[in-house]
Amino acid sequence: MTQDQQPIVVLTGNPNTGKTSLFNELTDQYEYIGNWSGVTVEKKTGMFRRNPGTLVDLPGVYSLNPISRDESVVSRFLLEEPYSTILNIVDGSQLARNLYLTVQLLELDKPLLLAINMIDVAEKQGIQIDYRKLEEKLGVPLVPIVAREGKGTEELEQTLFQFTHESAPDASFSLRYPKLEACIEEIVRMLPDLRVSKRWAAIQYLEGNTEVAQFLHRVADPQHLETGKRKAQEAVSGSVETYIRNIRDAYIDDLLAEVVIRRSPGPSVTGSLDRFLLHPVWNIPVFLGVMYLIFKFTFDWIGGPLSDLLDSRVFVPLAGWMEALLTLIGAAPFIRDLILEGIIPGVGGVLVFVPQIFTLFFFITLLEDSGYMTRIAVIVDRLLEKVGLNGKSIIPMIIGFGCNVPAVMAARTIENPKERMITILITPLMSCSARLPVYTLFAGAFFAEHQATVVFSLYILGILAALVLARLFSATLFRQDDSVFVADIPPYRVPHFKTLWRSTWEKGKGFVYKAGTFIFAGAVVIWLLTYAGPGGIDVDIQDSFLAWIGQSFAFLFIPLGFGTWESAASLMTGFLAKEVVVSTMNIIYATPDLGSLKGLIATRFTPLQAYSFMVFVLFYVPCVATAAVMKHETGSNKWMWFAIAYSFLLAYLLSLLVYQGGRFLFNL
Repeated sequence: MTQDQQPIVVLTGNPNTGKTSLFNELTDQYEYIGNWSGVTVEKKTGMFRRNPGTLVDLPGVYSLNPISRDESVVSRFLLEEPYSTILNIVDGSQLARNLYLTVQLLELDKPLLLAINMIDVAEKQGIQIDYRKLEEKLGVPLVPIVAREGKGTEELEQTLFQFTHESAPDASFSLRYPKLEACIEEIVRMLPDLRVSKRWAAIQYLEGNTEVAQFLHRVADPQHLETGKRKAQEAVSGSVETYIRNIRDAYIDDLLAEVVIRRSPGPSVTGSLDRFLLHPVWNIPVFLGVMYLIFKFTFDWIGGPLSDLLDSRVFVPLAGWMEALLTLIGAAPFIRDLILEGIIPGVGGVLVFVPQIFTLFFFITLLEDSGYMTRIAVIVDRLLEKVGLNGKSIIPMIIGFGCNVPAVMAARTIENPKERMITILITPLMSCSARLPVYTLFAGAFFAEHQATVVFSLYILGILAALVLARLFSATLFRQDDSVFVADIPPYRVPHFKTLWRSTWEKGKGFVYKAGTFIFAGAVVIWLLTYAGPGGIDVDIQDSFLAWIGQSFAFLFIPLGFGTWESAASLMTGFLAKEVVVSTMNIIYATPDLGSLKGLIATRFTPLQAYSFMVFVLFYVPCVATAAVMKHETGSNKWMWFAIAYSFLLAYLLSLLVYQGGRFLFNL
């Protein structure tokens, strides 16, 4: 390509090889990182920091033959989109498995550069790689790196752009498939000019790549193509895919025998930890214990005290400062009331929980970056099999603790369509960070000494309900096909501080952004509904539009213990975003700070009513954003409305059970 053209570089690799870490190092864009498979579920694009050009991060795949929705993105992009160079990242400690994809990429006959990542892990495992010899054998440039620490990435980018702007070298890689060569040549002759090698397209077609097959059927005669495929099956007397795989595996084994020396590794920290953490008897109790400790840090030891400090030192005096400022500038009474009674209570009532949100995200990021998150999938796989899912479903569920929107999208990594659909339907039952302000408000008001335990019980309740419903859905709505769970378990790693901080910030900043935009607008609308009523403006709140709306369906919640219009109105606005429940209560009760709201809530609810309310908030209807992404991911309004309906019914039944059961047990 010429110097004035900006290159488009495609970043490819197996799951969990550090693609997203490398993407973040090379571009001006930060993407979510997790030391486990399935982080990238669609292509992401960023501009290089130091050079003009675009880097496209494709989902991690083990092969170009797609078996899930996110993997199909890769073959489709390589077939149909323009790009100048492929940057293939390979895990140096797992060369045999990773090079299978590399061989397929080399067959594309496109400029390719190899980045050998995790060389530090390989060295600890006693793996010594002759990089220059490997580069010579494959016929492509190669740079060893440690992406998560940024080591070697500048050299990689320099090599990449030098290579990209040079004339593409003549193809030097060609793997032969003796029994199939005649069939491959026959299919090649049928094909028109393509963006990729026609030989590669023919090989992918013969091994059953559905994306390639659909594409080739549009540009060539499908009957002739199928005839070529039948001839190939006759030539190998069996599975063409197995034959091709065996040829590639044999090539990789011979290659590694020449370029890799294995020495006896030192004591394995990963092995020692796994003997304890993955023990068949106490692995789940250990996992629950880890999660409980996270909640103790979030509510009792770090996040809770910091929230109280933020409330007392910032938001309590803020109202006084703002009132003085508005008086000084002679603001109109309407503007004065809007700011002091609407915006500050509505937005401040949510922002006060930022320390707890960030504390929770910090520890979840710690689990992800350390390598423990993938092991959780392995731990729960057997349990999930009993309810019609597999271990991969736990990943979207855990992401749901942060936000249900990316969690639903993460279900794309599940290959089995039925398991993917069930996972999408149950993932919104996970307690996202938006529900956390509601839990903190009520748990702090009624269970101050046991906040972590009470909130932890809600998270466990959400998981248990999801498992029961998964079993119900798999037995009634869907007939489950057999599926296989394969997990790529990375070694444990000491979390990198830069990654830890950036990932925590990226997760938490959405909460702050929502408070400054969506919740700000919601606070204004909610206050206006309390300011005006059927009788005019500046009415008593009991005569306002908000009270009128709440009273119209408050009777529904009487059996649940919170049949007041204030509760009903708060739940209604919570459909927009669960944090708005707290904003609405702050505006309705006209409280200046979190402490005052807790004190007032304690006079309007009993502990049993408070827990019933939290259970309802846990389950009732996904927020608007989650409902929209469910519609997109399922491709149907039907499943979105089904999720809304069943979650409301579930919330109602469980809250009814909690409240009425509690009254019966405690003679209330």
